[in-house]
Amino acid sequence: MAHNIHSGRAGFHWSKPVVGILLLAMLFFTVMPLVFMFTASMMQKNQIVRMPYSWIPKPFFFQNYLQALKGNDGSWIFPRNMLNSLIVSSVTALTAVILASVTGYGLAKFRFRGRNFVFMMIMATMMIPFEAIMIPLYMVARGLHIQNSYVGLVLPFLVSAFGVFQMRQYLITFPGEYLDAARVDGMGEPGIFWKIVFPNCTPVIATLSILSFRGQWDNLLWPLLVIQSEKMKTIPLYISKFSEEKMTDEGAMMAVAAIASIPMFILFFSLSKYFIGGSAVYESRKG
Repeated sequence: MAHNIHSGRAGFHWSKPVVGILLLAMLFFTVMPLVFMFTASMMQKNQIVRMPYSWIPKPFFFQNYLQALKGNDGSWIFPRNMLNSLIVSSVTALTAVILASVTGYGLAKFRFRGRNFVFMMIMATMMIPFEAIMIPLYMVARGLHIQNSYVGLVLPFLVSAFGVFQMRQYLITFPGEYLDAARVDGMGEPGIFWKIVFPNCTPVIATLSILSFRGQWDNLLWPLLVIQSEKMKTIPLYISKFSEEKMTDEGAMMAVAAIASIPMFILFFSLSKYFIGGSAVYESRKG
């Protein structure tokens, strides 16, 4: 038995450096493409393709960022496309959080006939790929005359089935005693939700906000269908066009990618403390 205990301790001891090495490897493969993107965005084309690769630009070539902003045709449409993506992604994230939290709260804390059926139907929509419904959605958008508009870009993504699932699973663990106490004090259901439930859902709200924002920030297929005007195009469409033009070099392409990544970095680092710090609370509720 002593031998078994010793072996178990030895195995546990050796597992720590193995886990550390794996984490460092994951960190390396995650960070290095980002480092390459930012360094290459400040290099001339011949420096990027030179081997061995120099991780420090010599000299710093900031003209790539100027070309990224004005475009190969000098139209300066990039800031407008950036604004379009910010508006669409922000509105989608906001509506997804509000509608998913209200729906998830109703499915988690209210008992009514057909509740499980409604939840299963919402979950069933996650099994349908977007490619299967994009043509009917486009026909609806054309019938409503909302092409080349923010409404056309946002409308199909106002609520997320995954967001409803995420909010419901989180709110199932929310203590019902708080809700009962508020009802005894005479607070109505809207007040209970907005003053008690919603403020205590910060971890899941932060996670859903980031996922919803990123989903629309990276969305290429739907804007490609519903938008034809250059002024209404989003960042993925701009990048696609920019990379196809013959005058574009690797440095300018990396500059476009670097600028387009900035809003996601800002959003993640501004909200990361909420869902990372709140994960311990969520796990304690489950326990």
